[in-house]
Amino acid sequence: MKGRKYLVYDVFTTEGLAGNPLAIVLDAEGLDTAAMQRIAREFNLSETSFVSPPQHPAHKARVRIFTPVYEMPFAGHPTVGTAIALAELAGTEGMDQILMLEENIGLLRCAISSNSTGTFAEFDLPELPRQLELNVEPEVVGAALGLGPHELGFENHRVGLWTAGVPYITIPVAGLDVIGRAKLDNQAWMELSPQRGDGKRASAYVYTRDTVHHDSAFHARMFVPGTPSYEDPATGSAAAAFSGAIARFDELAEGPTQFWIEQGMEMGRPSRIRLEIDVEGTKMIAARIGGNAVKVAEGLLFA
Repeated sequence: MKGRKYLVYDVFTTEGLAGNPLAIVLDAEGLDTAAMQRIAREFNLSETSFVSPPQHPAHKARVRIFTPVYEMPFAGHPTVGTAIALAELAGTEGMDQILMLEENIGLLRCAISSNSTGTFAEFDLPELPRQLELNVEPEVVGAALGLGPHELGFENHRVGLWTAGVPYITIPVAGLDVIGRAKLDNQAWMELSPQRGDGKRASAYVYTRDTVHHDSAFHARMFVPGTPSYEDPATGSAAAAFSGAIARFDELAEGPTQFWIEQGMEMGRPSRIRLEIDVEGTKMIAARIGGNAVKVAEGLLFA
């Protein structure tokens, strides 16, 4: 019986068994939505990407992304991991190149490069972040994470709701001790969090300026509500939404500014996400999410 090849990459890391694991099903042509959902549930990772021939011949691939329970319009670590996997499969990982991936949200431009740390990919945000109305008091948001009102916010950063394709409630907290104690009360969060376009609830993205690594700009954690709820070790779509909060609260210099975001340390899956924001005058005009990825497994799927 001929199977479909699959790969497993750890994304937003230069080492295996760290970062955010991603299953990539190659040759996904012929699989319908229900079959993809069942396969994603079988892998039971935070996301699985399915690669099919592109609709436009100038593009590299059509990519659909599923969690174990629903399909995503786009997601960061599947985009980075799939782009790197396709470059390495083509034997061009040592050459700078541009790949165009067709995702549900639209066309994503991915730049691939290699250096001493391995293969690196970054993608342009599919849409600029925008702030949405959040009709919940900050102390209610904090209480759903087990945090008190005095532990929320730093400098001029405040709780908000941001999206760059996928919405997140962004929660600034006072330091590493506070963020380390954050724990999602799933029932309370489901009651306060606004619904996304797909009917799911916006996730919690908790961040602080205090960091473990000296070259990181922010330390973050991301909690996904639902049944079951879980913590994600590295979340590119959340960093994309978070770029709006950075541009809103920090006075960025004109031109490109680069940030490293560390995540996943509390889970034993340390991750590093690179965020670049371009500013013209005082306005954010573009941003990019990037990171490394390493292959940790491959095999055949008989389903």
